Amino acid sequence: MINLFRIYNPFNVIWLALVLLVMRLGYIIKAPDHLDFIFVEPFTRTLVPVAYENYFSPSANILLAAVLVFAQALLLNYLINFYNLLGKPSFLPGLMFVVASSLFTPFLILSPPLICNFLILWMLFKLFGLYKTNDAKSTAYDLGMMVAVGSLIYLPFIYLILIVWIALLLFRPFDIRDWMASLFGYVTVFFFLAVYYYLNNRLSTFYTIWLPLGTRFPNSIHINQYSYLILVPVAVIFILCFFKVRQVFYKSYVQVRKSYQLLLLLFIISALAFYVKAEFRLSHFLLCAVPTAVFFAYYFLYATKRWFYEILFLLLVSSIIYFQFNTF
Repeated sequence: MINLFRIYNPFNVIWLALVLLVMRLGYIIKAPDHLDFIFVEPFTRTLVPVAYENYFSPSANILLAAVLVFAQALLLNYLINFYNLLGKPSFLPGLMFVVASSLFTPFLILSPPLICNFLILWMLFKLFGLYKTNDAKSTAYDLGMMVAVGSLIYLPFIYLILIVWIALLLFRPFDIRDWMASLFGYVTVFFFLAVYYYLNNRLSTFYTIWLPLGTRFPNSIHINQYSYLILVPVAVIFILCFFKVRQVFYKSYVQVRKSYQLLLLLFIISALAFYVKAEFRLSHFLLCAVPTAVFFAYYFLYATKRWFYEILFLLLVSSIIYFQFNTF
């Protein structure tokens, strides 16, 4: 399976769709009777004058989520090959994104983090392009607006403004105007939201939007103990990937090295931002799927022992499917 996606072949799109279906088959068969879909944060709910929460049946919800993941996988694959982050073209980034987006059953349904992954991909297109940009102010402004729009959909997305600033440090000489442009972009979106609040006599409650940012970091996270078993092959692949990256890190182009540093920080910041939501949901970690897919793709592209990496991948896929049929 891995060797098939190591080759950049357009027919791999068909195989990718088949893998996507297989990875979701267990949940489609055993779909719950009801699935909630919250598209935006409560403070922007009135901006969407459509009762969408119960519009989709469980099966439609899962299938539409699969279509979105498929589109994101193709976009990610194009992004990684366009910037040549792996050194050679392949379909592994798309494959690994499909797998990473199927780890837990909450990943398989429509959710705000799933929608926000489109914004993450759009941001990465612009962030990686900063390295060869002569004037980054307009790009920084656009990136600030993207983070703001993502915050309207899913408030923890607000912390991705840190990724914008880190990218400006990594890819650009320091210029305070670039940083200010990103802030102006962010403020622009919330300025119009404040105007909307004012016109609806709700301006006095505008400050409540930011209250979750003061939430204390939790002392513990309650997750089904069997869910940790799926993370065993994930952890093994991560460890092997970092060893593989370290071997050739300083032999890579400067832009590639900085891009991997940015992806690692994106993974860390996205993961830690979960505490903003009072109600913890595993679906939050979908925000980590993009950098995870890139690191996984790097390992499987350069792994040398075929029997080992094929068995490791099979073990990962099998465990995901198994736990979809067995919820204990």
